[in-house]
Amino acid sequence: MSLRFDNSFAALPAAFYTRQDPVPVRAPRLVAWNADLARLLGLSQEDFADAAAVFAGNAVPEGAQPLAQLYAGHQFGNWNPQLGDGRAILLGEVLGADGLRRDIQLKGSGRTPYSRGGDGRAWLGPVLREYVVSEAMHALGVPTTRALAAVETGEVVLREGPLPGAVLTRIAASHLRVGTFQVFAARGQIAELKTLTDYAIARHYPRAQGPMGLLRAVRDAQARLVAQWMSLGFIHGVMNTDNCAISGETIDYGPCAFMDTYHPDTVYSSIDRFGRYAYSNQPDIAVWNLAQLATALIRQMEDRDAAVEEATEIVHAMPALLREAWLARFRAKLGLATAQDGDEGLISDLLARMAANQADFTNTFRALAGTAARDQFTDPAAFDAWADGWRQRLAREPDPQGLMRAANPAFIPRNHRVEQMIEAAVRGDYAPFQRLNAVLARPFDDQPDARDLTHPPQDDEVVQATFCGT
Repeated sequence: MSLRFDNSFAALPAAFYTRQDPVPVRAPRLVAWNADLARLLGLSQEDFADAAAVFAGNAVPEGAQPLAQLYAGHQFGNWNPQLGDGRAILLGEVLGADGLRRDIQLKGSGRTPYSRGGDGRAWLGPVLREYVVSEAMHALGVPTTRALAAVETGEVVLREGPLPGAVLTRIAASHLRVGTFQVFAARGQIAELKTLTDYAIARHYPRAQGPMGLLRAVRDAQARLVAQWMSLGFIHGVMNTDNCAISGETIDYGPCAFMDTYHPDTVYSSIDRFGRYAYSNQPDIAVWNLAQLATALIRQMEDRDAAVEEATEIVHAMPALLREAWLARFRAKLGLATAQDGDEGLISDLLARMAANQADFTNTFRALAGTAARDQFTDPAAFDAWADGWRQRLAREPDPQGLMRAANPAFIPRNHRVEQMIEAAVRGDYAPFQRLNAVLARPFDDQPDARDLTHPPQDDEVVQATFCGT
């Protein structure tokens, strides 16, 4: 393959990873290929012929240095001292045509020393879900890992029953997580922690000064990211510290979902039994995760008391940053380019009325630029009572219609459409998958032929729970 590897993580000490090739599969078959992303990574049309073998893990391309990364993490608030890539292999890093460095990782590529009894594999459903949702998030302008390829393995994976196996090729700015720092801090491996901190600064935030500078940079990136999630009705579903990337990208699309009917307490994840990662809790969890990163980074500081004081100040500033970013996003959704007193109340009042009237999150905001927003409410009068004040506020804005259309997508990966797509693919029909990807690549455009993809689920289509796939 014409991938030009330049592997900086593999040059770190051996404590950071275990070197291992992906485990070959029986009968690889390429079922999805992201041609635009491939070109960005420097792949040519000639490379397509080898894609199935390489991105299933059956052939290691020249220059790759395959490895499984080590990390730890808090999972639903509970500390796990060793996690790591239990079903993923980092092939290496490439410099794209835009000059940016990116990881190429195979997800579902077999057992590693960190598999903790798992089979190291993925089945087709979660692979296609991550492909569709991560690429949709990219089109929506959200920092995210991306999907380069999906390969059927020709093997059976056992979950609730026998299911078709698959491997996803995931592209990321890096796979450094809060948990990557936690594992070395918890083990008292201070030299490794310092090395990791220096590496993360050089790779992601070269202007940051020292560990606390890194903490500030991660804080700011995460605040912007979570505000974007909230503005789109996105629920990550598993915001463990090992799923929190310091790059500020969305990573690990397990039981993720976009809300249909708006309610702040919405939970889809089947493993989130107490709603820790509910929609409305995501800002607080982002702060909690940052506090865990701060705790890890402090371990390398010589003056611990001063470091604790500075880190506390950095973490305590995050809620205000999140609120500011949230307000900016939701102002735009209402067509408000300027900031005025009372805006937060206007936004919160609309959301409260949406929750009380079972309004669809995406369709309500999209309809604000037209005349049908009131039709989303079980009691349209509830919208009318709010809209009078909003229209008075809009009168002072230069281009509210254009701002709303740019901030409110018409298309999201709706849960029932994703599930229908997976069911079809398991039967060998990839047409719904291809259609979803094509439509979601232009989420802000009116696409009359795809209007059915804007419809909320019928009662018999509602997805009550989403799953990790492990």
